Amino acid sequence: MHQIFKKAGADLPAALVVFLVALPLCLGVAQASGAPLFSGIIAGVIGGIVIGLLSGSPLSVSGPAAGLTAIVATALTDLPSFNAFLLAVTLAGVIQIGLGYAKAGFIGDFVPNAVIKGMLAAIGLILILKEIPHLVGYDKDYMGDESFVQPDKANTFTEIGNALQHSTPLAIIISVVSLAILLLWERPAIASKKIFKLLPAPLFVVLIGTAINLILPTKSAMPVLDGDHLVTLPVANSIQDFFGFFIHPDFNQILNYKVLTVAVTLALVASLETLLSIEAVDKLDVYKRNTDTNRELKAQGVGNILSGLIGGLPITSVIVRSSANVNSGAKSKWSAILHGVLLLISVLFIATYLNKIPMAALAAILIFTGYKLAKPSLFIGFFKKGYDQFLPFMVTVIAILFSDLLKGILVGMLVGLYFLVRSNYRSSVFIINDKNNYLFRLRKDVSFLNKSKIKRMLEEIPEYAFVILDASRADFIDKDIIEEINNFIVSSPSRNIQVEIKKSLHKPMHLLFINAETVPIVEASTETGSYHLSPNSK
Repeated sequence: MHQIFKKAGADLPAALVVFLVALPLCLGVAQASGAPLFSGIIAGVIGGIVIGLLSGSPLSVSGPAAGLTAIVATALTDLPSFNAFLLAVTLAGVIQIGLGYAKAGFIGDFVPNAVIKGMLAAIGLILILKEIPHLVGYDKDYMGDESFVQPDKANTFTEIGNALQHSTPLAIIISVVSLAILLLWERPAIASKKIFKLLPAPLFVVLIGTAINLILPTKSAMPVLDGDHLVTLPVANSIQDFFGFFIHPDFNQILNYKVLTVAVTLALVASLETLLSIEAVDKLDVYKRNTDTNRELKAQGVGNILSGLIGGLPITSVIVRSSANVNSGAKSKWSAILHGVLLLISVLFIATYLNKIPMAALAAILIFTGYKLAKPSLFIGFFKKGYDQFLPFMVTVIAILFSDLLKGILVGMLVGLYFLVRSNYRSSVFIINDKNNYLFRLRKDVSFLNKSKIKRMLEEIPEYAFVILDASRADFIDKDIIEEINNFIVSSPSRNIQVEIKKSLHKPMHLLFINAETVPIVEASTETGSYHLSPNSK
């Protein structure tokens, strides 16, 4: 308990920031999915409170994810009712718990660091590009959209062009003031003051932006921002109204194959997005803490079961909210839990006041979050690491920008895999020669991909050469490679080539090398000392 209060000074301001970021995103995802707006809030509350309590991640924030909107929208069209969809969400949670117990959380460990960092940079750029229309008061697309092709048939870039042609002067004023406040809050003279640490810049931005929208139109001819330009949180006028928002699954659809198909799809996609987000958040954590991914899958499963049971959207760990949490200085999971509590309070008591917040102010907060994820220094840093790191990073960024998160990650991983195979191909076989003496060394893992190279190198060894084939350092040797070496050993007497083999007695695969009487064999353990190249006459 002492630790909770000790970290409250950092976690409470961070929770306020995450709440302000999460509120429009929860509503936007629900709107884009064609689901009731309150279902997005339910998912945000459960993602914060329930998953926050059960998760082992200190900084991850869960809620409804933009990456699932296409799946949800399609499911709502194909399934008999929203209640049937809620059953699919509940079943998806059960499957996720099963994946957790099956220890499927290791999947995230196979994503290269360059791809993870590329994902973070891409999300940052998407936030900047997608929020520019909201920044100038063009709010046709929902806030939090991450897909290149939007529901309104525009794309990320054409939407910016449309926005600039239909901008709203008051929204631009609010945006400029909001961005100025966010930048000013970063200045050392401001950031070092204790009062400003307790009052998060995003909260001040929301207060000032709301005040400008309420006051400036009364002093000028500018029309006040209303409708789509403001937050549209469902208002519960009484406790009865509040409980009336909850909807329950239709368990009569339990055997409907379409429901089961949607459940499996949601479970797999939500789990992948969660594992990717967790991996990314752990890399952002200044304390470099590692999350138990199997525990995370179980926590997500419980969250989705509860969300489906009371009318919420499917939940994943979400990188936008999580990165906002990290950038706001959160230190423990209590920031995520408190943000869920704030979402619940907002629906119960202050929805009317929150509905006066301009989207332009919230867009400024998200753009600032995006900039921190995609700073130029990140791109420069990967460029300096070399093209084997820079290319997977950049390919991931571009692929996510022009498709979606999962497709972009897959493309980035394929490029990263190419460089991994290429590196192993180059380093697994090593050869040096001194006049007619050759050292031919196999290192670590030698796969069938090296077959052509090894075959060519062996064929190029001249007659009357002395060759040491050193396999003692190789942990794995493909049987195709062993066959090529054995062929070389058998043919070496006809070319007057003398061969010695160094192999490990502790590795069964090394016993597959032939031991022809015409070829001297020198067996050695991996602890064998150094040797020099000199012919060993018979």
